[in-house]
Amino acid sequence: MCNFERLRYEIRPGDVILVEGRSQVSRVIKNITQSAWTHAALYIGRVYDIHDPARREQLRTHYHGDPNQQLIIEALLGEGTVVHPLSKYRNEHLRICRARGIAPDDAQRVIEYAIGRLGTDYDLRQLLDLARFMFPYGILPRRWRSSLFSHNAGAPTRTVCSTMLAEAFHAVHFPMLPFTERSEHGTINLHQRNPRLYTPRDFDYSPYFDIIKYPYFDLDDVASYRRLPWSDKRRYCNDPNDCYIAPPPQDAHDAGSAHRDGQQELPAQVSKQSPPRAARSINLLNHAVRAKRKTA
Repeated sequence: MCNFERLRYEIRPGDVILVEGRSQVSRVIKNITQSAWTHAALYIGRVYDIHDPARREQLRTHYHGDPNQQLIIEALLGEGTVVHPLSKYRNEHLRICRARGIAPDDAQRVIEYAIGRLGTDYDLRQLLDLARFMFPYGILPRRWRSSLFSHNAGAPTRTVCSTMLAEAFHAVHFPMLPFTERSEHGTINLHQRNPRLYTPRDFDYSPYFDIIKYPYFDLDDVASYRRLPWSDKRRYCNDPNDCYIAPPPQDAHDAGSAHRDGQQELPAQVSKQSPPRAARSINLLNHAVRAKRKTA
């Protein structure tokens, strides 16, 4: 779904990278946030892209690899806030969220803020607290919800990935999902939301971040999709290990008339490799089509 080579060429320092994780922890986060995006990281460029000499030296104390490597900063369970090469996520589904219109010097300040958080621990309690906070009120009584988010931001020595990034953008007063308030005089005031309530999906939702995708095939040219290297037109794949060949219609004349009526039936048994759930769904569709014909 993602062309990593194009992504690493086009990405800019200060971009937020969303990751669709596949680990057990990622599956838990998906259930908590109700989103496919389970992790967020900040792209900072290469070591020599850091303008502030003090922050550049601080980065070198946490990263001892090739200075030409493209780097990200992220907060990970079990590791804390660390720096890793961008290539770590070469084989993952990624999306870039780019702060729209952010000034280059403010992008550097965002990066410098993240570098300043290197070495801080991962706040597991915040993750558990966020899970409780996001439960519907009908499931958990309000008194059971944590008050951790209400007033104090908590200990500054711990953080999670999305909170660290939200704080970095708050430091330059860049809006993510601000609370908008209109006064009785008609003026509008913006209030930043609690950064501890942000999750990776909020960078996707924010109207102030551009969503940039780098798909495997570039379809910028008109009708370029017609030149895609499709295999057998009757071959369908749900995933690499679940493919089947759909048989041709038994009666071409009947199939053609049904197609013209917009009521073509699907084969009840697609193949021996078809999952039972798919076969039951097809039978239900065929039953609905027959019932519609009788009423007509």
